[in-house]
Amino acid sequence: MLGAVVSAGALPQTTPGVTNADIERAQKVQPNITDQDIERAQRRYRMPTDEELSRVPVPSAPNLDALPVPRTNTPIDLEAISKGYQAAMEGSAVLASGPSLLIFVSFSMPEPTLDRLVDQAARSQAVLVVRGLVGGSLAETVGRVQRLIGPRRVAFEIDPQAFERFQVSKTPTFVLMQAGAQGAPCGVGLCYPSESFVSTSGDVSLDYALEYIGRLAPRFATDAGAYLRKLRG
Repeated sequence: MLGAVVSAGALPQTTPGVTNADIERAQKVQPNITDQDIERAQRRYRMPTDEELSRVPVPSAPNLDALPVPRTNTPIDLEAISKGYQAAMEGSAVLASGPSLLIFVSFSMPEPTLDRLVDQAARSQAVLVVRGLVGGSLAETVGRVQRLIGPRRVAFEIDPQAFERFQVSKTPTFVLMQAGAQGAPCGVGLCYPSESFVSTSGDVSLDYALEYIGRLAPRFATDAGAYLRKLRG
């Protein structure tokens, strides 16, 4: 077995490229750290004691009641909106005993268009669906929805998966589903066979969309007519 003995502070003369002169030069530029230097550093950058750490205040849970709320006389039902969001994520919004009418909207749509659709959805018992939260904030979304709906009673759901489920690429889009449509699990929650629903898009009123659906797909004409009668009172 080949080996080499190396003494402390020196390199064997067989080390290529490194001489004793190189080592001496390196030792001259290397600062000499004493015990006093170490003590001064420890005093200057000391760790806090257990007593000092115990005096640090522990952050408390945020007070949700202190969050700003929109100026409105109608109380905001956060629980109802949360339940609506959960139901939408599970795909249960369209599992009804009767036909279902969904209106896909966006908060970027013109205000008069949104207001008209909210009013028509309230009268026809349609469900308004948005993709997600305004600015990623539930509180901001609640305020925006409350200002938009006002005193009207209308179902409003947050369901990003529904946009994929029904291949909605623009708003507003109107989707009419047959009664008792059965969905199957897929990558976006529940998917429904194409023959169980019909959709149309465009900046039109709900009654125009329903009339168009009745002409486009005669087998949906009865359901479309039922919603038209609700809409027109």
